[in-house]
Amino acid sequence: METNENLVEVLNDLIKINNDRIDGYEKAVDEVEDIDLDLRGIFQKMANESRQNIDELSAEIRSLGGEVATGTTNSGKIYRVWMDIKATFTGHDRTSVLESCEYGEDAAQEAYDDALATDTDLPVNIRQIIANQKAELLESHNLIKKYRDLHQAVN
Repeated sequence: METNENLVEVLNDLIKINNDRIDGYEKAVDEVEDIDLDLRGIFQKMANESRQNIDELSAEIRSLGGEVATGTTNSGKIYRVWMDIKATFTGHDRTSVLESCEYGEDAAQEAYDDALATDTDLPVNIRQIIANQKAELLESHNLIKKYRDLHQAVN
């Protein structure tokens, strides 16, 4: 029984980081200018990606008899406060929003690394789900980084 509880905790941590991503990208959509339609589309896509991740993780938690987390991580709350403070001092330009998003993507990668390195016994199917989601999130991270680098190069 303890293994299931530990496994549910690992999966709920991933749900929380995905909730952080949704909050972060919804905030990022509000931060960018109306002209930044490309970023708005990317941010919406990434929030939806996390919604799909949560659905997949939630199904596994329910199958283990666990209760699905609904909140966010403490670091996610810190991240959003940091994003608010940064926006106050640097404005809502593309570069600062993209830098904040990349910071969030780094946190997501770290959370998935932690989940894969856990001492908790991960069944093969759950390990595969986590690895697949991590790979998709890495693609998102790289896209954000590419946009940030391109924007910095032009300015």
